[in-house]
Amino acid sequence: METRANHIWVGIVTLVLMAALAVFIVWLAQLGTNDRKEYDIFFKQSVGGLATGSEVAFSGVTSGQVKKIELWRQDPEFVRVRIAVNDSIPILQGTTASIQASFTGVSTILLDGAVKGAPPITEPGPEGVPVIPTKRGGLGEILASAPLLLERLATLTERLSATLSDENQESIQGILANTEQMTATLADTAPQVKATLAELQGTLNQATDTLGAFETTLNSTDQLLNKEGASLADELRETLVSARKASEALEGTLNDARPAAQQLSQDTLPAAEATLRDLRRTSESLRKVTNKLNEQGAGGLLGGNKLPDYEK
Repeated sequence: METRANHIWVGIVTLVLMAALAVFIVWLAQLGTNDRKEYDIFFKQSVGGLATGSEVAFSGVTSGQVKKIELWRQDPEFVRVRIAVNDSIPILQGTTASIQASFTGVSTILLDGAVKGAPPITEPGPEGVPVIPTKRGGLGEILASAPLLLERLATLTERLSATLSDENQESIQGILANTEQMTATLADTAPQVKATLAELQGTLNQATDTLGAFETTLNSTDQLLNKEGASLADELRETLVSARKASEALEGTLNDARPAAQQLSQDTLPAAEATLRDLRRTSESLRKVTNKLNEQGAGGLLGGNKLPDYEK
């Protein structure tokens, strides 16, 4: 009987300890929950790799966990994910959520984009808790654009196949052959090109020296003009003064001679003009006689014609 009573007491104590441990665990869980805030995230993409209890990270720092995942009843195109975030994490306006997938198949929710000084996200959403906006993650963006990438890849493959047809392959071979021939020609003419470049360099050096000498000459000419220009200007000024004086003297002489010139033009010029007309007629007559002698000989002056020459 004593042994049986001991077993009963041991069982009772064990059950009490287990119940106390369960209560303690529940209390700890509730204590941790009270230090967290809940938010909803609506993803319009696959949430593969996420599960209840998955990690929630803010800029790579573990900040909470996923509490619930389900299709949104109001719009099944969206997946509603309820997360619990530590109360010390600032969920401010501008914060976005994305799914960060890994090649091992495990996904996490990544929060980032908080702006310093922005107000916190506190307005309740359709399910009674604040909503964090979403954005596509890196791998999610790649997976979302995969169909478009595959379509473009197929188009590129078709065009590449058309480009590498038999006819185009012959053209490409011809182009390669011409390129090889051109390369060989360039290799053969490389020494000539090198020599030409050397001559061109020498010519450029000579041109540089010539320009330097010309610049020196210009500088010397400029200095000479600066030195001799003043004396030349003085001499030119004296010459102009002398010319002005001579002009004034000539003008006075002409004024004195004008009455005599008028009398000369009235009395002497008519007779001189008649004499000149006579001399002009005499010269014309002499010119005609000379031309006639040159053309017809002495017989032309007597009025007879020159006899023709006959062959014996």
